[in-house]
Amino acid sequence: MLILLAAIFVLHILAIILLLVATIDNAWWVTDTISTDVWARWILKNGVWNYTDLPKGSHYPEDYLQAVQATSVLACIFCIISIIVFVAQLFTLPKGERFTIAGVFQLLSCLCIMIAASIYTDRFHLDESTGSYGHCYILAWISFALTFISSITYFVLRKKTAD
Repeated sequence: MLILLAAIFVLHILAIILLLVATIDNAWWVTDTISTDVWARWILKNGVWNYTDLPKGSHYPEDYLQAVQATSVLACIFCIISIIVFVAQLFTLPKGERFTIAGVFQLLSCLCIMIAASIYTDRFHLDESTGSYGHCYILAWISFALTFISSITYFVLRKKTAD
């Protein structure tokens, strides 16, 4: 059981790292000269990356952009809260009640990053012929899978330790 708990802890730390990189780093959409994330855009001029604001208008609808930003940050917060609750529950709650709250927070994190990546997929860069999704976008979807797996694992562990 101790090895299983250590593996879950490592999986959870990995999910936190991927969520933070996906939220903070600047590569949700990339071309040869532009790198865009949910916060800003970097343009390559004369061999130097220059920070610019995201363009206004139909390419980046502000309400959808704010939804992506908010849900990405909430996913990070819920995932961090979940690991704190997980560690606290190991030492305070009796068997059968240990992993429910951590599982709920992890499931909320999973839903938030899924919403962020889904909105980004549906509303941004639809009519652009050049460019592709960057590593942060891919990390967001990978972290969705990791947080989903760990939340399901918390609920399964709660059931196994209830006896």
